[in-house]
Amino acid sequence: MNFKQIKMAIYSTYLTNKFGFRLKKTKTRDEKILLRQEYTKALFAKLKIDVNIINKERLPQDGKFLLISNHRSIIDPLIIERTFMNINIKGYWVAKKELYNSFFFGMFTRNAGSILLDREAKNMSPFFKRLKEVVSEGTSIFIFPEGTRNKENTPLSSFKEGARIIALKNRLPILPVFIRTNANEILKEAINKRDKTLIIDIEIGTIIDYKDKTSLEENYRNIFNLDK
Repeated sequence: MNFKQIKMAIYSTYLTNKFGFRLKKTKTRDEKILLRQEYTKALFAKLKIDVNIINKERLPQDGKFLLISNHRSIIDPLIIERTFMNINIKGYWVAKKELYNSFFFGMFTRNAGSILLDREAKNMSPFFKRLKEVVSEGTSIFIFPEGTRNKENTPLSSFKEGARIIALKNRLPILPVFIRTNANEILKEAINKRDKTLIIDIEIGTIIDYKDKTSLEENYRNIFNLDK
């Protein structure tokens, strides 16, 4: 790591844990989401990153959805937070156990409005029960259907089946978004240069009915014209 990378790593750790402590003290969903947005603004301002929304007119202004997105970068959740900053869709993230236990992200993730997914759990009933509780309170669910970051040289890897099950069980229309820009490359440039604002493109897709029997991955690829 060079000096700029070390400096940004220290700042990011400080900022993440600072907001983690603040989130720990919050009680309501809306307070948590406002703090998530404040964190996003602060980090993106430091990095000089902004988000451009393609097909913005497709973005619903309110309602409950299962939001699905591709996932190639550590900052993808923040890109989505920035996208939804000025509309009335409130979402809880599905977060894997590794993030809950992370030294860097743990406190933030546990308190920021998230639902723990433990893939090693023998009984998934608590997970689906928690999802139902959250949705019944008027909250959307945000998830990366690939299950983990895609580290291949492709815009998308295979979807896990769980996202579709979540939509069916909770009767949630599916809102697909696609982060077109490789945010990993933007993040590296932002850390090493930071001399101008860098733009990440995110595209809003057409809503998928939860009853649609076409595979979720196939629908997603067709909407965003992605090669298989």
